[in-house]
Amino acid sequence: MPWMPGTFEMTLIFLAIILLFGAKKLPELARSIGRSLAEFKHAQKEGEKTLREFETTLKEPLSDEPPGHLKVEEMAKDLGIKVEGKTGDELLDEIRSYMPPTVER
Repeated sequence: MPWMPGTFEMTLIFLAIILLFGAKKLPELARSIGRSLAEFKHAQKEGEKTLREFETTLKEPLSDEPPGHLKVEEMAKDLGIKVEGKTGDELLDEIRSYMPPTVER
């Protein structure tokens, strides 16, 4: 069971704080602690939101085509190649056939 400070211990802690910071600084200290807690809670909520969004993206089905497939389709269309029913690899092969051969050194 964790140790919980009693009334006497809390009184000693409060007196130590007054001696260290002075009575005039206590309201300012309390405000800064309050702001820090609020900022911490805000950051915690943002982190939880980001985690939920990440989990959602993990649950989404992945496409069968690689990420660059749409760019390959656009390039093929620009070259006048029919893209219907062709895979990304087939489109890349046809695009390569339009390119001049490279010179080896």
